[in-house]
Amino acid sequence: MYSTSRKRALLLTLLVMVGGTLLSALVAGRYAQQRALDTESAQVRRQLDLYAQTLQQRIDRFGTLPQVMALDPDLQDSLSRPLTEAERQRLNLKLQRANSVTRTSTLTLIDHRGVAVAASNWDQPASNVGEDYSYRPYYQQAMAKGTGRFYGIGMTTAVPGYFLSQAIYDADGKPIGVIAIKIELRALEQEWLQSTDIVMASDAHDVVFLANGDEWRYRLLRPLAPNERAEMLATRQYADRSLQPLRSRTLDVLADGGRMVRVEQPALPRPMLWQTYTLEGPNWKLHLLHDASASGAVGRSTALAAGGIWLALCFLSLFIQQRRRLAAHRQRSRRELESVLQQHAEELRTAQDGILQAAQQADSGLSRSLAHLPQGVVVIDNEQKLVAWNARYLELFRFPSDLVKVGRPIEEIFRFNARRGLLGPGPIDEAIERRLNHLRSGRPHMRESEKDDGTVLEIRGNPLPDGGFVTSYADITAYKNTARELRSLADALEHRVAERTRDLDEARREAERANRYKTRFVASAVHDLLQPLNAARMFVSVLRGKLQGDARELSEHVDAALAAQDAILNSLLDISRLESGTLQTNVRAFALSPLLETLAREFGIAAQSRGLKLEWVDTTAVVVSDEALLRRILQNFLSNALRYTPRGRVLIGCRRDGDQLRIEVHDQGPGIPESLQGEIFEEFRRLNDGVEQERGAGLGLAIVERIGRLLGHRIGLRSTLGKGSVFCVTVALGKAEAVVTPVPVVAPADPGDESPLRQCRVWSIDDDPRVCAATRALLERWGCNVELADGPQAALEIASAFNVPQLLLLDVRMGEWRGPDLYEELCVLWQAWPPVILVTAERDDALKAHAAEQGWGFLPKPVRPPALRALMTQLLVRHRGPGG
Repeated sequence: MYSTSRKRALLLTLLVMVGGTLLSALVAGRYAQQRALDTESAQVRRQLDLYAQTLQQRIDRFGTLPQVMALDPDLQDSLSRPLTEAERQRLNLKLQRANSVTRTSTLTLIDHRGVAVAASNWDQPASNVGEDYSYRPYYQQAMAKGTGRFYGIGMTTAVPGYFLSQAIYDADGKPIGVIAIKIELRALEQEWLQSTDIVMASDAHDVVFLANGDEWRYRLLRPLAPNERAEMLATRQYADRSLQPLRSRTLDVLADGGRMVRVEQPALPRPMLWQTYTLEGPNWKLHLLHDASASGAVGRSTALAAGGIWLALCFLSLFIQQRRRLAAHRQRSRRELESVLQQHAEELRTAQDGILQAAQQADSGLSRSLAHLPQGVVVIDNEQKLVAWNARYLELFRFPSDLVKVGRPIEEIFRFNARRGLLGPGPIDEAIERRLNHLRSGRPHMRESEKDDGTVLEIRGNPLPDGGFVTSYADITAYKNTARELRSLADALEHRVAERTRDLDEARREAERANRYKTRFVASAVHDLLQPLNAARMFVSVLRGKLQGDARELSEHVDAALAAQDAILNSLLDISRLESGTLQTNVRAFALSPLLETLAREFGIAAQSRGLKLEWVDTTAVVVSDEALLRRILQNFLSNALRYTPRGRVLIGCRRDGDQLRIEVHDQGPGIPESLQGEIFEEFRRLNDGVEQERGAGLGLAIVERIGRLLGHRIGLRSTLGKGSVFCVTVALGKAEAVVTPVPVVAPADPGDESPLRQCRVWSIDDDPRVCAATRALLERWGCNVELADGPQAALEIASAFNVPQLLLLDVRMGEWRGPDLYEELCVLWQAWPPVILVTAERDDALKAHAAEQGWGFLPKPVRPPALRALMTQLLVRHRGPGG
């Protein structure tokens, strides 16, 4: 019965260990795999968003080109009458030059019959001139609706592309032809080749027309309806291309809309994560197939770790249980032994002489009272001679049958064991004498001893009242082996934990290095992008001053587009500065009312243009914050409120909250779903319910969140679907006596004929030739004499004491030269210190502070011409002094 219950307990323990290991491995592996898959899906979604923005920007880049070219009087005149060969040739050359500037694939002018009158590829073998395009949808759409869009394969060039068209009207408003441009999108496929994922774009019929692999292009994501096939044949959209199906089977649907699929044709060896993004303008879809096998590896690793932890816990539990069992067993044996010893001691005290005489006459010293003990026990008298022992004692030491006898001195037993090496290394006599002295001292002892065969004995000795000694020997080999195994397992687990900790530290350091690299890359990229943008805005300013009527209005639209691009780049730079911690703050106490009044006045005009009403509630509160950064937060709140409010009103006001003030912006927009309220504060996150023409880049709220974190201001959001949203920022209240009234800055008067800029000698130094040319044109329009508009080397070559400029415009970063260092070199050559304006794309607060200390001007790129003009006038007036 005992054996059966023991087997049952062992079987139950094994079942718990094995079952628990499998269950913990399964649950942990599944959970870790799902978490890893969700993380990968989010990363894939963000990557797909970037691809979609790149594709949309490439199309938007040419969106207004057909509209601009449709206003060309030469094109209108060429469609209103028959052309001579010379006129047709001039028209071809004009389209060819325009195509080389705009860098489209093809520009084609089509008459009211659908026949191409002229084209930019007139000199190519596959020229469009004379071809009939009346069957093409972009021609039919433009003639019917004014504009058209269509993706297809060119019938003459056999090159696929995206066609944008615009109708050309006569004086009576009747369409007389179409101007069409073709944009090649194959460059996107080359960019997609850098990705290890599969990237595809499909049209409204779910036909894949762009992909980073030839086997994926011209695949059908679903069967085509008969009317769709007829339409594609009529328009010859994909010419003679064979459309093969892309067969896949959905295995699982993720929470964010992604799918785990098994692609069967073309065949892929493993399941893929499929994410889809819908483009609103062209009604296309972007697809990305990502190998998610890494999540399976994470799940397997986690499963192994969970199983190992469960086994370790089981072994630890068994170890603790074994320790308790051994401790209880030793206690029980000790109590039994003490009881026996007390009994023997009592008998020895009452009849010592009779016991000794009976012991000496006995043939064997085996004691029946000690026979049941699991330990080996030996008893000696006060003369250190054997009195009694049990069979377990003989079994443990394997003594010969004639060695252990009553009355045998214990010294002979020690010597026999010493010859077998059981007393350890060293001289035998010293080891024996040391043990005999210990017995004579009558002190209790406990120690462990290991024999040559691996047996470990626990030796306990206790003195008897009459001077004798009793010693017990317990075999604890199994306990020691279990303890060693558990220590080995614990060491192995500790080693794995240390390795995992090192791996995590390395991953953290790698992530920090990547983040620092990203911050430096964004700052450098924005700097390089601001250079041509600065030149473009100056050229547009010069152009706007020379144009009238529609052309001037068109130049203002171009300037507005450049200003929007400027805002996006500045937002990216702000995010970079916020992440790198280089943005300086100026926290002080100031009255909030002037800031709210200014914002209400600025955004009130924009609200009226949209048919909205902007209301604000005045306040006497004093807050503690950085006024410029707080203004930036509220500007983003108001801009979003106006963008997403189709009708009604927008309100900005304050609520007190203890010793803090909550500034709130209320709108009457569509509201924000709760699932998206956390995501909209991320970069490039934006809702699709705003005004299409004014969709932002998705950076405003990301900057708000970072500024709030920098200033310690809490950013809040409440929203109700269908009713509107409330964005708020909570700032600390200040005291009125802590407010410092700023010194008003007198703006320079509008320059007239007596402006200081008239005949002013100006040098402009920049390493970008486009910026130099734009600056020269702008300054000369203001009446300045621009003696130099070139780079650092040219300035050093001609600088002397005879050509000191009255004013210097100086870039900061120019290859191996820095602006302030170059200024020092030039002043030595000039032997004078003319006023200087640093014009730079760097947003360096330390550089700005240094310029202020030196009395220099400082303007960030891209330069707004009115700001440059005002600062130049101010510096010239200050340099000339009151007596000017």
